[in-house]
Amino acid sequence: MEISVAPRVESLSSSGIQSIPKEYIRPKEELKTIGNVFAEEKSVEGPQVPTIDLNDIDSEDPLVREKCREELKKAASDWGVMHLVNHGISDDVIDRVKKAGEAFFELPVEEKEKYANDQASGNIQGYGSKLANTVSKLEWLDYFFHLIFPEDKRDLSIWPKTPTDYMEATSEYARLLRGLATKIMKVLSLGLGLEEDRLEKEVGGIEELLLQMKINYYPKCPQPELALGVEAHTDVSALTFILHNMVPGLQLFYEGKWVTAKCILSNRRYKSILHRGLVNKEKVRISWAVFCEPPKEKIILKPLPEVVSEAEPPLFSPRTFAQHMQHKLFRKSQDAALSKE
Repeated sequence: MEISVAPRVESLSSSGIQSIPKEYIRPKEELKTIGNVFAEEKSVEGPQVPTIDLNDIDSEDPLVREKCREELKKAASDWGVMHLVNHGISDDVIDRVKKAGEAFFELPVEEKEKYANDQASGNIQGYGSKLANTVSKLEWLDYFFHLIFPEDKRDLSIWPKTPTDYMEATSEYARLLRGLATKIMKVLSLGLGLEEDRLEKEVGGIEELLLQMKINYYPKCPQPELALGVEAHTDVSALTFILHNMVPGLQLFYEGKWVTAKCILSNRRYKSILHRGLVNKEKVRISWAVFCEPPKEKIILKPLPEVVSEAEPPLFSPRTFAQHMQHKLFRKSQDAALSKE
């Protein structure tokens, strides 16, 4: 598979081009499903992503607590995604994280290039864009990717020095998000009839679960009806938490249709929903995705024995997380190659 370096999408966007390069134009069958994200976000018709109020998740009233947990379990089973409110992370912390990320992407491209990653050598942390190759289209985004928790596993040398609040704000957000991940996995574990700490232990536990942040920067696109910010995919992480700058773009494939999320995650008992990101020509969109991942080699991932049976046999073969990622990437490349034949 041939690989070449593509220009930063931000540079393309700001160059004044009226037509996007052919490498970014999606296949014909996909173009039929790409609409106007602002019009779709305003629609009140059709299914809506469930909202889960976590205020009652640890209520002393067992009935109130159980109702909240059942709603979370149902959202995870039916959708695989949910909008969380009253999650315990203050607006101040979230605003600081957003302002820090926005400030980094407001830097000149040449300044951001000081943090560039080197995907060809396997160094994926840092500032980057998708590499062009012979089997898939490019995505209309630039990004910054780095491990943010546990603190002793971070490589602070690649963290942005500007803005000055970036490190402190992101570190505080990571600590709080790690606690929220425990809370969510506890409910999901109980929902499978397991001990409350079982799922978390299976993906690395308190010490080994990794939090990786990817700030996605989607520049204005002159032909948004032809491109995608992020192509359709399911995440490989145990959980993914997403913030955004209130510009719509996240779409979820639910009941055979693409549903635009309003500006507001087992042996497949809990879904990993297919999703993608749209772009637009009016506003820059930024999202902050944090992937909660097990260590790459230390743990063998497999359906838990408690959730498989003769009627519901294992749907996945045992593998390390590194093997799981490689399997998914290989399959994706293989599918893309077959679609071109």
